[in-house]
Amino acid sequence: MTRLLEIENVSITFGGLKAIDDLNFHVDEGEIVSVIGPNGAGKTTFFNTITGLVTPQIGDIKFEGQSLIGLDPNEITARGLARTFQNVRLFPQMTILENVMVAQHCRTNQRVIGPLFRTAAWKKEEAEIRERAEKVLGFFGHRLVGYRLEQPAFVLSYANRRRLEIARAMATQPKLLLLDEPVAGMNPKESEELTHLIGRLRSEWGFSIVMIEHDMGVVRDVSDRVVVLDHGVTIAQGSYEEVSTNPTVIEAYLGKAAAESEGGGSLDSAAHSGEGAH
Repeated sequence: MTRLLEIENVSITFGGLKAIDDLNFHVDEGEIVSVIGPNGAGKTTFFNTITGLVTPQIGDIKFEGQSLIGLDPNEITARGLARTFQNVRLFPQMTILENVMVAQHCRTNQRVIGPLFRTAAWKKEEAEIRERAEKVLGFFGHRLVGYRLEQPAFVLSYANRRRLEIARAMATQPKLLLLDEPVAGMNPKESEELTHLIGRLRSEWGFSIVMIEHDMGVVRDVSDRVVVLDHGVTIAQGSYEEVSTNPTVIEAYLGKAAAESEGGGSLDSAAHSGEGAH
């Protein structure tokens, strides 16, 4: 299987505090990998490092064999990586369609002259961008199409704003999608629907996916492999079944005393009990 992303011995320190400590990680083409861990485990820093928002002091990050170190976030997106954020970041005054169209400009060929003089080549490219945007939005069913295309993004429900952010990431034509807590704040029905969509992102669109998620039901149902971080260190990895009963993982969520009082248990109950504990 082709190695898509490789993180090699990466360490990141903020003011003397190690957020990531000698981290090694990889994603193979076509794989869905979930990264989990208690609050403060370094998960968001992990994503920020891959996407160029944070530069590691030590180590390397390679995508398709090429280092990403020193590249700006837009350059990394152009390489084929796209992400969503834990806190939704849309252009609220732009329409739903515009939010997805603008994401494609990292792939456009027309620069200043085309839009300035509205050349035939520019018009053709804009039509293609619109068509692709509508196709991406159609992936989410009726929720983001039809009359909603011309609505400003701020009118959407929270769940639909999260869907729109995923659509915007899809529109950049990535090979690897990084999803930061995609079902956060959703009710059980919405979470179940998005869980199904995550599987379809791979099967129908061909994306490889790395996902940070606290909802263990989602992690269990979509992941090929689960990596557990605690204080910036990998403490376990493997299938969900392998990590869900790992005593070290449960202790990381609950703390040693609480884990012992639970008599082992499973990751599902530990994650629920330990939410916000770190």
